[in-house]
Amino acid sequence: MVESAGSSVTRFKPGDAVYAACGNGFGAYAEFKCLPENGAVALMPANMTFEEAAAVPVGAYTALQFLRKGSIQSGSRVLVYGASGSVGTYAVQLAKHFGAEVTGVCSTSNVELVRTLGADRVIDYTKESFMDDGSAYDIIFDTVGKSPFEACIKRLAPRGFYLRAVHLSPLPIVRGLWTNLTSGKKVIGGTMKENAEDLMCLKELIEAGRLHSVIDRRYPLEQAAEAHRYVEQGHKVGNVVLTIRQG
Repeated sequence: MVESAGSSVTRFKPGDAVYAACGNGFGAYAEFKCLPENGAVALMPANMTFEEAAAVPVGAYTALQFLRKGSIQSGSRVLVYGASGSVGTYAVQLAKHFGAEVTGVCSTSNVELVRTLGADRVIDYTKESFMDDGSAYDIIFDTVGKSPFEACIKRLAPRGFYLRAVHLSPLPIVRGLWTNLTSGKKVIGGTMKENAEDLMCLKELIEAGRLHSVIDRRYPLEQAAEAHRYVEQGHKVGNVVLTIRQG
């Protein structure tokens, strides 16, 4: 909730329910945060709780911006690697919103969840490999940084995009640049850029029922360290949220 606003602020007023991203400035593990009016802050989706809205910015931002970098459009064949994670759960939903044919890759316990998010096909990586069926994809979106580079390039359509949302080590960066220079295929990495416009776009999709948060666990703010320990095990589904005691 907006506690107070500067005298020249016009977009927000005290009492407004908002959601935001702090980016590299961090500072979100607190009861109060000062943000600029022109920062990555927008009115919160009306049909979400604070906890659900808090789970949106990082994962959904990343999914939305990377899918755009992959020139997604209706009919695109998209494979989401890590479809049950924070970025992956949003990527599946957003790709379906854009009219894509979506294949999700996840573990056995999350197959049904990924189906309910809208995936047309789900591959359980503990039982089969997406490399075995010979399918060609317009976009392969690695949301967790664990997909096999060479195999993904082979599975791309002639002018396909291999999107990697996790920071790359030097070797994959060099291999990506070489692929970009020597073929019609593109390897795209990088980071997201926080902005209010994308938050407002996501708000519209959420209020239209096209996008929702997947929350694995909730921890009180006082247990932030324990929340990190759980996340670092690498098995969370969707998002982990910190809650603040009211009153």
